[in-house]
Amino acid sequence: MSVLTLNNSNFKDAALNADKPVLIDFWASWCGPCRAQSPIIEELAEELEGSAVIAKLNVDENPELAAQFSVMSIPTLVFLKGGKVVGRRTGVTSKAELLSMFRLATV
Repeated sequence: MSVLTLNNSNFKDAALNADKPVLIDFWASWCGPCRAQSPIIEELAEELEGSAVIAKLNVDENPELAAQFSVMSIPTLVFLKGGKVVGRRTGVTSKAELLSMFRLATV
């Protein structure tokens, strides 16, 4: 499973209406910590294949969605279940910590 790229046109269907838990990585291309987080997100997508939607959203290309989720710094990781925020984390986060948070946020 690859990481899904979210934007204004697919956000509602792919993230808010998903039938699985969703993790969104809010990022930007100029952000060094975001580049460090990216391979961790890729690994997580492989590990959680079929049981979750792992997605990325570029804040420069989708500022209104970043504002909707009150993203003030990046990377910000938001966990959704049933279209509702059930967890969030700002800053580079390890795969182990994300898996732990993911399990707690989606119980």
